[in-house]
Amino acid sequence: MAKGDLVYIESPYAESESGSVEDHVEYTRLCMIDCIKRGEFPFVSHLLYPQVLDDLDASERRQGMQSGKVWGALADLRVVYTDQGESKGMTWGIKHAVGLGQRVEYRSLRDEESDADCP
Repeated sequence: MAKGDLVYIESPYAESESGSVEDHVEYTRLCMIDCIKRGEFPFVSHLLYPQVLDDLDASERRQGMQSGKVWGALADLRVVYTDQGESKGMTWGIKHAVGLGQRVEYRSLRDEESDADCP
């Protein structure tokens, strides 16, 4: 098996002061690129599940969130990307990771270590 951490990314999704859903999706794609360039294996539930579940349907949204919670628990590392602030969902994800005893790392695409271009 390949070496590298399984990473669960925390980044904003919903429209907020920091941007639209589209802005946040583009930003999160850059976060994934950053992880891949570091030799990690990222997973982002809020990029995957809204493609197949209706985020406006409360039941489907809960199913997506539950699926993300299960996948997140399998990660070696929870990475929080901070350039666009911290959403309520991110705060919940961080608390969940801490409760699991997961490592939590904060990153910015503006850091010198990152090769991804932050919007």
